[in-house]
Amino acid sequence: IRSDGFDSDSETDVSSDEESFDDVLDNQDQLGNFETEQLISAVTKITDLLRKCWGVAGAGIISSNLARQEDGLTAVFNPCVPGRMVYALFGFAAIKGFDHMLRSLGEDIMVLINDVAAVLHGECYRWGFGDSGQCNKNLGAAFLMVYRIGDVKEVKEKRDRATDVIFDSVNTEKERNLSFSVIRRRKNKRSGAAVNAAALKLKRKVIKAPKIVKTETLALSSLPGINTFTDRAVLGMLKTYAGIYRDQKLLNWRDGFRLGAGVGAFSVDMIFGMDAGWAVEGAVGSEHKIDATYLSPHVNMASRMMSACKQYGVSILLSQSVEELLSDQARTKFRHLDTITVKGSSVKQKIYTYATRQKGVDFFLFERSAEDADLDAERYSPNLWHTDMDLRAMRQHVSDEFLESFNRGRDLYLAGKWEQAAKHLRAADDIMVETITEEGFMAEELNEIRARTKMMSAEDADAEEAHLRSEMGDGPSRRLLAFIEDHGGRAPPDWRGFRPLTSK
Repeated sequence: IRSDGFDSDSETDVSSDEESFDDVLDNQDQLGNFETEQLISAVTKITDLLRKCWGVAGAGIISSNLARQEDGLTAVFNPCVPGRMVYALFGFAAIKGFDHMLRSLGEDIMVLINDVAAVLHGECYRWGFGDSGQCNKNLGAAFLMVYRIGDVKEVKEKRDRATDVIFDSVNTEKERNLSFSVIRRRKNKRSGAAVNAAALKLKRKVIKAPKIVKTETLALSSLPGINTFTDRAVLGMLKTYAGIYRDQKLLNWRDGFRLGAGVGAFSVDMIFGMDAGWAVEGAVGSEHKIDATYLSPHVNMASRMMSACKQYGVSILLSQSVEELLSDQARTKFRHLDTITVKGSSVKQKIYTYATRQKGVDFFLFERSAEDADLDAERYSPNLWHTDMDLRAMRQHVSDEFLESFNRGRDLYLAGKWEQAAKHLRAADDIMVETITEEGFMAEELNEIRARTKMMSAEDADAEEAHLRSEMGDGPSRRLLAFIEDHGGRAPPDWRGFRPLTSK
């Protein structure tokens, strides 16, 4: 027993009890933290799975359901809730010759589609502004890509706030200038009381921001930063075009016997189409099965643009709505091909292409590491349209002489002067063939055909040469020429400067 009257053993017991209690609390805290971490991890995995399965629209469906309440309690999950209006750029990408691939590969077609998707999705995510670039769904040979600008209400509010800021700054500057003017005039005593009164009257005037008439459809070109947003979306498509011709997994299919006959006679080719506008984002289906999707004439228009690539012999087509949103530097690289209406729409619009060509181009020479490619996207500036090696290489066959001849022929065609237009369009096609031949962009193919034609009859040799010439020529020039010739070489009396595309 201690001199102070306390039992040392009992004190030790109290101390050990306190330590045991602290240990229990620590264990409970650790258990609580572990459970929280596990919950966060599970929610993160579920969210990622929903994003991968439903695309960007899935997040809106889930959030809408979590916000639903009945009698003050969260309602039972119901995926079939009302959709919401959004603005976005819509892009369709499709694998050419898919039917042949499906018959040849059978169940292995899934491997090929996933190889293509790896390139397409990667470039879409990389070049999409922020996290706007998303793959919504796959439709066999086709992919729907969505570059989401935002909800209609949200986009309009941000546009209005940006406009207010601009005009508020103008008001402040005007008022400051007026104040300085009054002080200066008073100091110099150059004017009497009448001038001072006039100056004070001016000072009281406030420049008001003009009221913007809010309509159902917003002009996307009025949005700050939309040029960069659109440039990057289109670049995702063009970078995909370059990527499929240097991705090793896709190149391996070329040498397989089922597709390439074992001699490299096959390559994976793709076509792209884009449009911009509004859509209803949401779920379509029932309690048994739903699909997160976008419903809009602009989604259909993007599909029409993609399909029209086959008619014009090009790899990418942009609607007028997309072209108008590009930066000035980007717009100089796109060619106005024709003015048309598409099946199911009465809207007249111009269509544009980026002149891509992969034969004669070794895209693997310009390959960048994933880190460097990500850095290129993060540091994007419009000057990239003039300096990027992929973009320059795929467009190297386009000369100023060709563009001048084609543009002249197209303008005459639209003006109804078809006889003159045909001369310029034929000249443009000849210039394209001559450029490709002289620059050696298809030297390997030319040498192979020349070797084969020595063993052919004159008729077969001419047919082989005509086929090669069609590959080297300009698809849009030939398409416009074919349309002119199909109508007898002269514009009909009711020609209005555009034509309908009758096929999908």
